[in-house]
Amino acid sequence: MATANDITGQTRGVYTISPTPFTERGEIDFKSTDMLVDFYLNHDVDGLTILGMLGEASKLSPAESSAFMGYVLARMDGRKPVIIGASNAGTDNLVTFAREAREKGAAGIMVAPVAGLNSDERVYDYWARLLERLGPDIPVCYQDYPKTTGVSTSVEVLNRLIDGFENLVMLKHEQESGLGKITRIRETAAAAGRRRISILIGNGGLYLSQELGRGVDGAMTGFAFPEMLVQVCRAFFDGKADAAEDIFDTYLPILRYEQQFGIGLAIRKEILRRRGAIASATVRHPGPLLNDRDHAEIGALLARLERKLAAARTGDVVPA
Repeated sequence: MATANDITGQTRGVYTISPTPFTERGEIDFKSTDMLVDFYLNHDVDGLTILGMLGEASKLSPAESSAFMGYVLARMDGRKPVIIGASNAGTDNLVTFAREAREKGAAGIMVAPVAGLNSDERVYDYWARLLERLGPDIPVCYQDYPKTTGVSTSVEVLNRLIDGFENLVMLKHEQESGLGKITRIRETAAAAGRRRISILIGNGGLYLSQELGRGVDGAMTGFAFPEMLVQVCRAFFDGKADAAEDIFDTYLPILRYEQQFGIGLAIRKEILRRRGAIASATVRHPGPLLNDRDHAEIGALLARLERKLAAARTGDVVPA
């Protein structure tokens, strides 16, 4: 059944990808989950996405995934929409979990394609069968992240799916060097009078300013400073593109550092820990560990950011 919080083709804003907090022993830390949800709400995000790739969903047991999902949805209590990552190698498992998420109040689910889909027809056939199984009552976000999944999805396939399945309402666009793809999606939709879908971007927000200019609706990523994503999107939507770019530039050094492939999640969790959002930066094994040099670099970048933010508050100029 549709609710006011459901994701739709008109959804826009910042839907932060939340990490899963763990204790030092690697258990789900529900106290830190409370802290993290409150942290995101206090920074005025438009919604949350949990159990994504950087939520370490693949390292959770089915029981843990269900418990964490239920806990976050209860803590949010309808205050903001929550999208649930439901990707699974088995379609039956995916559909069962998606229905549970919906029953507990999820605004929709996010799914990445399974590995091995090496042609347009195989990609289309997978999604067509899945979207039909999920049915019209479960809004779906397509996670397009070929760097991790190994699956490339063409604009032509996306358009076929949009035309054929009303429950596909959102694209999480994470294809690097993908600005042209955004333009093609928007231009082909306009030319064909096609139903609109929401496009939120990932990759930490590394290309956010330009992606907004290409017609995306916001961000679905987990940068440890969600307030930057919120401020940039809202400034852009208010017609202040230059101001949005200036805000983005302030955070760029630490955003770039956090986007290191392989170690980025450990950096993100450590920054969130230093910001008081979680008690421990533990990444479940197997996962990256930070060394003393990493910690020193994070400290230096955070100090640099604080100097720039303080200068902006007082009107002073800090050398770039």
